[in-house]
Amino acid sequence: MEIIKQQNPGKTRSMTDSLEVLNTFDTISLEEMDSVKLLDRMDVKYVFRSDKLTEMLEKLCDRYRVLSISGKRASLYETHYFDTAELEMYMNHHNGRLNRHKVRFRKYVDSGISFFEIKYKTNKSRTIKHRIKLTDSIYTITGETEALLQQETGYPANLLTEALEVDYSRITLVSKNLSERLTIDIGLKYKFHQQVSTFPNLVIAEVKQERTSGSPFINLMQENHIHPLSISKYCIGIASMNPEIKINRFKSKLLHVNKLCNHNE
Repeated sequence: MEIIKQQNPGKTRSMTDSLEVLNTFDTISLEEMDSVKLLDRMDVKYVFRSDKLTEMLEKLCDRYRVLSISGKRASLYETHYFDTAELEMYMNHHNGRLNRHKVRFRKYVDSGISFFEIKYKTNKSRTIKHRIKLTDSIYTITGETEALLQQETGYPANLLTEALEVDYSRITLVSKNLSERLTIDIGLKYKFHQQVSTFPNLVIAEVKQERTSGSPFINLMQENHIHPLSISKYCIGIASMNPEIKINRFKSKLLHVNKLCNHNE
């Protein structure tokens, strides 16, 4: 396990420390999470270095419950994004197009559950997710998944191929009043063919609410002078692994992410 230096000299905090703090949280089960699926929601994202995570979790333990699956409080996610040969969905996001889609297969590794998912970002800044639970982990768009794709996006299935695999561990917190879900993604890894790119020092946190309201986590971000950042794991992966792709509008975000990851204090 990598040990990451804090800004306070002489002290180190590892990801193990963060996982141990989760043992102080009350837990919530997958079944109990059904009331906070938030498939139609408002999202706010933040990025910061993983050496800040332990201290932040310590300040949140009285306000949130943590998802526990078979005793694990950080779950492995494996996501396969599909796009056209021209990466049209990536380009729609890059060019600031409203009413855009992401298409993916997602496997929740620890539970063995897989879904075909379509994310739709509206011009009202809402995220709407449609998904179908799968009976296997074969990532081909046929039958029921093809019908959903056509219905929600208009894309023919034969135009889409796998563009990127994204793996990470996710900590899922739920506010005790069940109004908010907070996901904390760590250990980000991208794969495409023989290429692998990792961001081990990066944390991507996302607050998900039915409507914008008070949030202990957002308050904590404000106290730490960490500002919201609209960021897509898919787009960052494509931009960082494809030297030919257009990245103009993502350049500042890539620089910010790389600065966080390469910070040596």
